[in-house]
Parts: sequence; C-alpha cells; structure tokens
Amino acid sequence: MAQMSDYLENTLIDHLFRNTQMATPGTVYVALYTDDPTDADTGTELTAGGYARKSFTLAAPSGGTASNDADIMFDAATEDWPTVTHIGIRDADTGGNLLMHQALATPVNILDGNNFRIPAGELTIAFD
Repeated sequence: MAQMSDYLENTLIDHLFRNTQMATPGTVYVALYTDDPTDADTGTELTAGGYARKSFTLAAPSGGTASNDADIMFDAATEDWPTVTHIGIRDADTGGNLLMHQALATPVNILDGNNFRIPAGELTIAFD
C-alpha cells in the first residue's frame, strides 16, 4: 500500500513517541473506492449491490513488507458496480478508520454477477 492515512500516522506517532497505548484491530478489511480516499479518509466507498468489505490476513513480514497470504475474493456483484479506482485497508467491517490506501494500477469495472479478486501476494503492506 502506498499511503498511510492521517489516522494511522498520528496513532503510530502517539504510540512510538508519546507513550500512548495503541489499540490494534483484531481483523482488517479491504474496502473498494470509486475515488481517492485520501489520507484524510474523504473518498467515496463503493455502495453497490452485493458489495461488502472483505477481511484478509498477511504472511509473516520479510524485508519490511508483508503480503496477503490468500486470495481476497469479494462477493458477486448483484448489479453493475461503479468503476473501482482505489482500495483501502480499514479496521472495521463497517465504519471504523482508514489505515492505508492506494490507487489501482488500472480502474476496474465489475459487472452484475462478476467478482473482484486480489490474488494472494498482490496486496503488499510496507511503511515506506
């Protein structure tokens, strides 16, 4: 993921340098966006038929990065979805906080009956 959110940056600074306890999410989720969520979490998350955030897990980090250890498969669209341009990592299945976000290399159109999938190893987390 290319960008940390303001929320995550502030939380890490507080935790590492201000001795403030940091709550870690038990589960993290991928969210799909129709525009840039921005560091301030102001983007438009998809709301089309059949869409829900998907949880995922990471393989152990190595060399400062970690990737999803299994495919992340979204449920089939029950209508044509607006074009997906960005993904975000969030700390709750609804609401919650944006942790990281990134533009897709190519925007994706998901049509009624189709799925959006992120293959294993394709979602990489790094603090660059």
